[in-house]
Amino acid sequence: MLDKREFYINGQWVSPAQANDFDVINPSTEEPCAVISLGSEADADAAVAAANSAFDSWSQTSKEQRLALLDKLYSIYKTRSAEMATAISMEMGAPLALAQTAQWGAGAGHIKNLIRALQNFEFEQPLGDHAPGNHIMYEPIGVCGLITPWNWPMNQVALKVIAALAAGCTMVLKPSEISPLSSLLFAEMIDEAGFPAGVFNLVNGDGPGVGTRLSGHPDVDMISFTGSTRAGVAISKNAADTVKRVSLELGGKGANLVFADADEKAVTRGVRHCFNNTGQSCNAPTRMLVERSVYDQAVATAADVAAKTTVDIASKEGRHIGPVVSELQYSKIQDLIGRGIDEGARLVAGGLGKPEGLERGYFVRPTVFADVNNEMSIAREEIFGPVLSIIPFDTEAEAIRIANDTPYGLTNYIQTQDSDKASRVARRLRSGMVQINGEPMGAGAPFGGYGQSGNGREGGSWGLEEFLEVKAVTGWSDA
Repeated sequence: MLDKREFYINGQWVSPAQANDFDVINPSTEEPCAVISLGSEADADAAVAAANSAFDSWSQTSKEQRLALLDKLYSIYKTRSAEMATAISMEMGAPLALAQTAQWGAGAGHIKNLIRALQNFEFEQPLGDHAPGNHIMYEPIGVCGLITPWNWPMNQVALKVIAALAAGCTMVLKPSEISPLSSLLFAEMIDEAGFPAGVFNLVNGDGPGVGTRLSGHPDVDMISFTGSTRAGVAISKNAADTVKRVSLELGGKGANLVFADADEKAVTRGVRHCFNNTGQSCNAPTRMLVERSVYDQAVATAADVAAKTTVDIASKEGRHIGPVVSELQYSKIQDLIGRGIDEGARLVAGGLGKPEGLERGYFVRPTVFADVNNEMSIAREEIFGPVLSIIPFDTEAEAIRIANDTPYGLTNYIQTQDSDKASRVARRLRSGMVQINGEPMGAGAPFGGYGQSGNGREGGSWGLEEFLEVKAVTGWSDA
């Protein structure tokens, strides 16, 4: 079992202020794979103090200096890809094939794209020809508390840490205590790249401990959080007394609108997307809205795809889905599957219990419900597992109404060969992102949502601006 009790503070690996061991569980085996320490307020304070001390010098570095260090980090990240994929697979259950590609690759892609955004970003610019003496400056906001989730660990660490570094901020990262190993490895890479002491700090801990201390800390200027809406609300309330910026990327309940003229692979594509990462993605298309004339065929196709979806342990090679991350998550999913049955949805694939032959580990049967209405629990709540709800609709207006009838607003999906319809519906969907006919989001596109899906944007220039203050100066002269 790995011993990962130390924190990274002020450029050094240090022991916690007081011992508080916590086992990291391999969700494929239900056995501990590592032990970490849960930090205290004293550990959080030490990390904030280091970041605060480093801010003045780091914030004044040139764009070229920051780019050089980020380029070096990117090279190191690529050379240690196998280590990173293994850590992610072991800590949160991503099958090796997924960990080696999408999970590791998300981090690599965001590092590369944020380097590009920094290269093209102008930190000083004139207001305009109408006001020649007015100058606009973008300046780093200060010390940032970065709180990341367990489901896509490097995706979120890279989106926050790289953007903050590029902006000239210093930071304290608190990764999820459930999947901290990848972040500890990332901290090793930061150290190897040679970032100045105190610029990047890592303290493990839980939400009520380190998370609460960071969000309420008077010397933390910004919190960037990805996780549940419930936790996001608590963080916002705790941060209010210090009037710090709070950027939130929260839950989702994406609708996938399948019109009668959708391409023949639309339903299969939608089911596989829903089940990707074992359904543990905030932008998963978990509600499939299907036009009535093709509804029966869509249900049959979805049930067939689910039945053919293989579930197995994360350490095996091959294309399958792995376990969900924890016993708590498994129990929540089982409860919601049970509620779907009790509330009258028609179970056409999967259901309660574990797949045959997988009695050990947090494995969930790929599940599809048909004849769902949008008032059912499975249509309202974020399940965060491989569970799809299929809802029929008759008209375009009804599909839009159902899709928007949710407190969330992260990602919606449209399947139609009518480009006018696709554009028309995309304009009406209340979400931060809309994907049409399976086309993925481009590099550097802003990631974020409406409503209870959060209030920030990550990725590209939008992600960089999250960590910047705007200053207006008059009487400026370039002479």
